[in-house]
Amino acid sequence: MARVFSSQPLELLENAPIQFSLEVFLPMHYTRSQMVRPRLIAIVGPTASGKSQVATEMASTVNAEIISADSMQIYKYMDIGTNKPSPEDRGHIPHHLIDIIFPDEIFSAARYRERARAVIDGLGNVGRNVLIVGGTGLYIKALLRGLFPSPAADESLRQDLRERANRLGRRALWRELNDVDPTSASRLHPNDTLRIVRALEVFRQTGIPLSDWQKKHAFGDCPYEVFKIGLMRKREDLYRRIENRVDDMVRRGFVEEVRSLLNMGYGRNLKSMQGLGYKRMVEHLCGERDLEEAVVLIKRETKAYAKRQLTWFRSDPEITWVRYPEDGGRTVELAKQFLKPGRPRPMIVKTAMNG
Repeated sequence: MARVFSSQPLELLENAPIQFSLEVFLPMHYTRSQMVRPRLIAIVGPTASGKSQVATEMASTVNAEIISADSMQIYKYMDIGTNKPSPEDRGHIPHHLIDIIFPDEIFSAARYRERARAVIDGLGNVGRNVLIVGGTGLYIKALLRGLFPSPAADESLRQDLRERANRLGRRALWRELNDVDPTSASRLHPNDTLRIVRALEVFRQTGIPLSDWQKKHAFGDCPYEVFKIGLMRKREDLYRRIENRVDDMVRRGFVEEVRSLLNMGYGRNLKSMQGLGYKRMVEHLCGERDLEEAVVLIKRETKAYAKRQLTWFRSDPEITWVRYPEDGGRTVELAKQFLKPGRPRPMIVKTAMNG
């Protein structure tokens, strides 16, 4: 029996010095199809939490290659603003699904799933383990659980719902969802406006609650056994790292990178150029705000993005949270346990040791 770290919400963990779970490997019976499912490790968490560093160390220890799950690192020429792994790191440990499309190409979670699964199959054929590393929760969910058929986005309806949230408050929108889809509402925090809007959008378009769509699909497309590790930093430490990272991006030539993209003909209205950091740098280069103001906004918006990432990942009960860097050494140990040949699939028993 091995002790692992709790999957309780971040706020509880930050203030709980001894909050653990028990991980027990219980004997289980498998069908043949279950036994041949590849085992994957996913390393998730907010931006600047240290995922790349942990993944590089782990990959070199457990004979693994890394598949990026970052919706901005897929673009060529966008290196500094997306904080791609260095050429040295990528030379030492093979990374996949980085630099795979041009900034004016369209990409989706469905395409990511297709590309990532092809890489996983190839690595399995040569006996390599796989680490899924990144902070784009939708990509990770699509890869590991599949996507259920649902209506396409209705931007007009989404905008109307966002305006209602701004006018009436986010909890009012959550109450509206609770009236038509209490199952979805019970799973979502009232402040999770993004997902509440999507759930209401689906209901208004189809008359069918999102939870019914999900129940029908049941995310049954689960071809892998997965161990998910979430990296958790104290909030003040995370925000300080974000600020330092943005400053470092500017020192390394972020302004010049964005100027080069514009000179190549990639317009400011492209989805890629609306990405975190890039939009503000375009505004600076177009004379709409000075560099200092752009940097302040990038830092603020990156912190807000990190908060949204945490909201997404905290809703996943399968994630085992590890305090990083304090307990970072445990990540490799957990990976070895999970990947050990002949080891039964782990069942996580969440038990708060301090009540």
